[in-house]
Amino acid sequence: MTQSPDHHLPAEPLSPETLSERMRAGSKQVMHGLIVAILFFVVLQMSGMIPAKHDSGGAAHPTTAPVAGDAHSTPDSHPASGVATTTDSAASHDSSGAVHGAGIKKEPPPYWAVLPFVAILLGIALFPLIPSLAHKWHHNRNKFIVALILSIITLAYYGTMHPGGLNNHFTGAHDSAAGLSTVTTVVSNAMFEEFLPFIVLLFSLYVISGGLNLRGDLPAHPLTNCAFLGIGTVLASFIGTTGAAMVLIRPLIATNEERKYKVHTIVFFIFTVCNCGGLLLPIGDPPLFLGYLKGVPFLWTLKLLPFWVGTNLLLLAIYYVWDRRYYAREAAKDIIRDETQVRRLVVTGKLNLLLLLGVVLSVALLVPGKNFLETSFIVPTFFREAAMLILVCLSLQFTAPQTRVLNNFDYTAIVEVAALFFGIFITMQVPIEILNARGAELGLSKPWQFFWASGMLSSFLDNAPTYVVFFETANALTHSAGEGILQLLSGHYIREDLLIAISLGAVFMGANTYIGNGPNFMVKSIAEQSNIKMPSFFGYMLYSVVILIPCFILISVILALT
Repeated sequence: MTQSPDHHLPAEPLSPETLSERMRAGSKQVMHGLIVAILFFVVLQMSGMIPAKHDSGGAAHPTTAPVAGDAHSTPDSHPASGVATTTDSAASHDSSGAVHGAGIKKEPPPYWAVLPFVAILLGIALFPLIPSLAHKWHHNRNKFIVALILSIITLAYYGTMHPGGLNNHFTGAHDSAAGLSTVTTVVSNAMFEEFLPFIVLLFSLYVISGGLNLRGDLPAHPLTNCAFLGIGTVLASFIGTTGAAMVLIRPLIATNEERKYKVHTIVFFIFTVCNCGGLLLPIGDPPLFLGYLKGVPFLWTLKLLPFWVGTNLLLLAIYYVWDRRYYAREAAKDIIRDETQVRRLVVTGKLNLLLLLGVVLSVALLVPGKNFLETSFIVPTFFREAAMLILVCLSLQFTAPQTRVLNNFDYTAIVEVAALFFGIFITMQVPIEILNARGAELGLSKPWQFFWASGMLSSFLDNAPTYVVFFETANALTHSAGEGILQLLSGHYIREDLLIAISLGAVFMGANTYIGNGPNFMVKSIAEQSNIKMPSFFGYMLYSVVILIPCFILISVILALT
């Protein structure tokens, strides 16, 4: 009797040649899709269907007179939620984001309307930890379905219960009518004004850094490991925390392969490279890029340099002392193997370093509606995104497929981000609108309070939307220009001390848990694939409580004293 084949047996591993050929074919398909997207942008721009931005603080709509006595409202300003305000005489903006008509102030959305936003964040935090749901949540399709359902609930509220009066920042239309017009405005603001620039940047950094491979096996001395963490910390601000983590985690694991004690090295890698290193530029960490989209100047984050230097040097010093103690405990045979089994570091895909620099320059210089380098050329809408996608195409075309095969590169992680943030950006419109109206009622007024509030939520929820929530809260507290007040490119004002605190809390405290920032879990998974027994969720938190929390207490003291 012939036995039927066992379909449950693991598949035979594919040869490197087959993997390279599949990577080449997949890259061509992605590149063709990107070319179509770029041409689509060009056609829409030339046809006038994409409205041009105006060089007036980034506003895409005509100016309106500010409310008398409201210094926070300036010409061309608009609340991030898109809510307009009107008076009997003229339409104008105020910091609350509520709607006025005939002298009557309409209330912002009810608090229960925030539930879809809370639900998607709790799903991200809890579903991977629930055994019965973890496997289903692992599939990006299911993440997208959850995000879509919650988005539809939010849009149903805007379509049936919201009074209207929103401003469309993408088309420039004012005061949407209740119903379909308001739904269209919410989708336009969430998708075209925020989500599309956000996901194109992350996609560009992810794909281009995936074409850069660093391989080798150095002696795993404490100084060598410190050098890895230090280099990664610097790179994180320039190629993103995800890019730096993906470039360096595998050579770091290979370097420590012969050592017994290496879990702490991966934990500190998450602390520094995946989180605290990404503080200096908007492309370093997603929260900072969202701040850039909301009007924070590109180079403003360099003001965080003292905190970046102090925190990361302190973490590297702690790690060095820690690793020296563990290195002394290693067995002699393991040290001998580590010293003799050495391979020099080899970098492949070097072209991608230039392409990553191109992404940085695109974000810094190609600001829609602004003059390019003081020339007469005004950057069209989505020109920046098209430029970054062209750089991605160059990476896919000219990087050898084998390089990405060596990185175990695929699109799963970035598709996951797109699926979830699609829903986050739509459901987030409700809490932003509420915060514009009632942010001052939360009782937060001091930098250390914003630092801990944004930080603790960033530890257990995604740090990008958490940053936006407290950004809007701080924005609602600031009503006039003055000393220590930053004027955003949108025309609004925000206290710099509060913005510093929110930025530090969202970026640094994303390191407190595996779910605080996207690269954390990715690094954990790669380490476990390499047979490194990583701590459990709460085991990792023990490291962060012992090491990070004292550092953050020191930062909060500095914030309170300055």
